[in-house]
Amino acid sequence: MPFRLIPKEESFFDLFEKASNNLLEAARLFAQTMEHFEKIPSNAQRLERLEHDGDLIIHEIMARLNRTFITPLDREDIHQLASAIDDVLDFTEATTERFILYKIKEVTPYTKEMAQVIAKQAEEIHQVMPKLRHMRHDEILKHCIEINRLENTGDRILRNAVVALFENEKDPLTVIKWRELYDLMETATDKSEDVAVVVEGIVLKNA
Repeated sequence: MPFRLIPKEESFFDLFEKASNNLLEAARLFAQTMEHFEKIPSNAQRLERLEHDGDLIIHEIMARLNRTFITPLDREDIHQLASAIDDVLDFTEATTERFILYKIKEVTPYTKEMAQVIAKQAEEIHQVMPKLRHMRHDEILKHCIEINRLENTGDRILRNAVVALFENEKDPLTVIKWRELYDLMETATDKSEDVAVVVEGIVLKNA
C-alpha cells in the first residue's frame, strides 16, 4: 500500500452507508404505509423524523467535504451523491405529506406498486454503498443496472396510472391531486436513478 503524507478521509464511506440505511428504512416504511393506509398519520410523523435524520447526515457530509483536504472520491462526486440520496428521501416524504394534505382516504393499486419500486431501489442503493469503499466495479454496476430497470418499471406504472385516472375519475380536482401524487412518486424513482448515474460515473473514474 503506498504511503500518503496526508491520509484520505475515509469517514465519507461511513456516512454514505448511514445515509443509505436511513433511506432504506424510510422507503420501506413508505411502502408499508401504502399497504396499510390507516397508519398514515403515525407513519407520516416517523417519515418526517427520518427525513430530518437524513438531512443531518447529508449536512455532516457537506461539512466534512468543506474541511477535508484529501477526499477518497472526487469532491464533486461526493456532493452529487449526497444530494441525490437526499432527493430520493425528500420526494418520498413529500408524497406522504401530500396524502395527508389532500385528505386521501384510500390508495390505488398503482400507488402500492410505485411504493414497492421505491423500496426496491432503496435496497439496491443500500447494497451499493459498502461496495464503494472497496470499489468492486462489477458488483456495483450490477446494482446500478437494477436501479435503472426499476426506474423504467416506475415509468410504466405511471403511464398506466394516469391512463386509468383519466378514464375513471370525473372530478377535475381529484384528477389534479392524484396526478401530483403519482408524479411525486415517479420523481422519487428518477432520483434513485440519479444516484445510480453518479455511482456509475465514480466507477468509471476509478476503473
